[in-house]
Amino acid sequence: MTRVREALRKLQRFARARKNFPLFFSPAIILILFLVIYPILQTLYLSFLSSSGEFVGLNNYSEIVSRKDILNLEGFPKWPPLGALIHNAIWILIHLPLSMFSGLALAIILRDVKGSSIIKSIIFLGMVTPLIVGGIILQYTFTERFGIVTAFFDMLGFEELSKTWTAYPNTALFALIFGSVWLWTGFSMIIYSAGLATIPKEYYEAAKIDGAGPFRMFRQITFPLLRPLNIVVITMTVLYDLKIFDIVFVATFGGPGKASTVLAFEMWQQAFWFNNFNGAAVIATLLTLLTSVVTIPMIRYMVRK
Repeated sequence: MTRVREALRKLQRFARARKNFPLFFSPAIILILFLVIYPILQTLYLSFLSSSGEFVGLNNYSEIVSRKDILNLEGFPKWPPLGALIHNAIWILIHLPLSMFSGLALAIILRDVKGSSIIKSIIFLGMVTPLIVGGIILQYTFTERFGIVTAFFDMLGFEELSKTWTAYPNTALFALIFGSVWLWTGFSMIIYSAGLATIPKEYYEAAKIDGAGPFRMFRQITFPLLRPLNIVVITMTVLYDLKIFDIVFVATFGGPGKASTVLAFEMWQQAFWFNNFNGAAVIATLLTLLTSVVTIPMIRYMVRK
């Protein structure tokens, strides 16, 4: 009987606690409603209105997508500009594999190195550097005569690549992408370093006894066990690439001749440069859809696993 009474008391305490759950969650729910849900709905509503407040349906969307600043396929594959949407896609195609595999390579190389924490901290500085500051550093890095990248190519005799990259349409976007690799590689390196620390060393010792070399151990042990982290790195990197704005704003201002513009920069420019808040809302909605297309399948995959 005593045990039954104790169990009943526990159930009663749990029932009273459940009544207070809404009270505990209400501050967070209120903040989410006013700071996340309401702005999203308001932006979506604004994207269907004209500047005078009239409902125009999808006219704003067709107008924005038909703009050469957003999508410019005339004369493709001539380069550049190709529009902000294509520039974002190019950014992802170059930046994602470079930062992902660079971070993985650094994590593997530094795994058993003495003092690796200091080296990792130096590499991670790019990640904690404000993107505004990173954009200024990037601009000087690719400046003729003064930049380390241009000086390197000048030393090798590549005069075409020793000029100021951000001043020419055919190199401006690549300067931003390669600079963002430096800024973001520290993230993937830290993620993979944490994953490598969870892999038992006995796996590698057993593989060595079986005669496996470094490449085979990487292919059959390291990479398969890091697969969940690949999803994290891919998702976060694609989101970073889609919302990139700061270094574009500081280093090139989308130029020269819109050669390095991206969707987030076009959204800012439509809103605060041209006072076209309806067009900015359209671009913001498109960015939200693009990020949802990336994140929802990744999250569903991680939940299933």
